[in-house]
Amino acid sequence: MDLLELRDISKVYGNLKALRDINLTVKQGEWLAIMGPSGSGKTTMMNIIGCMDKPSSGTVFLDGVNISRESGRNLTTIRRDKIGLIFQQFHLVNYLTALENVMVAQYYHSLPDENEALEALDRVGLSGRAKHLPSQLSGGEQQRVCIARALINYPKLILADEPTGNLDETNENMVIDIFRKLHAEGSTIIVVTHDPEVAEDAERTVVLEHGRIARIVKNGEKTGPQSDKEAKL
Repeated sequence: MDLLELRDISKVYGNLKALRDINLTVKQGEWLAIMGPSGSGKTTMMNIIGCMDKPSSGTVFLDGVNISRESGRNLTTIRRDKIGLIFQQFHLVNYLTALENVMVAQYYHSLPDENEALEALDRVGLSGRAKHLPSQLSGGEQQRVCIARALINYPKLILADEPTGNLDETNENMVIDIFRKLHAEGSTIIVVTHDPEVAEDAERTVVLEHGRIARIVKNGEKTGPQSDKEAKL
């Protein structure tokens, strides 16, 4: 079953063509990595998939909904209900505990539930740090709080932007292990990364260059530049 489909997606900022004719399909339960050099269009693609921006042309379907035609308010609702976002910079509220930071996501979705939030922290190995402020947590622990926050509303899609970019090797491995477990449980994951070691755990990798899909890596095998209208992933 397809969870996400991009059809002929382009994004233009003035004279800059950030994305050019992107065609991509992601199935429910897949783990996809998006890679490419700076300026290749990774962030733009993430923003469109994550309902934080709209394409200049083309169509995006997420869980059967044409999100490219939705209003900004509706995109906010779709993002809240269907997408769990994980950022490189964590974006935790400094004066809230780890537990409260997770519960903030519940507040905007439905009703805060402390037990559910504790369960989410337990899934990432942080139930014992629930009452700690971000300043009392290591970078790896803060990122795991972000993952718990992303999971709390049972999203259809987990979208992570450079989730290990600020972590040392030990914490990077811990975060990747969590993604492995989530994938084994059936979660759909898209990771934007510059790190080949992070991408290699994905089932497939899309490599962007100059706003286009340059190639697709699957299980260590590379396909050439995108020649078909649609890159099936």
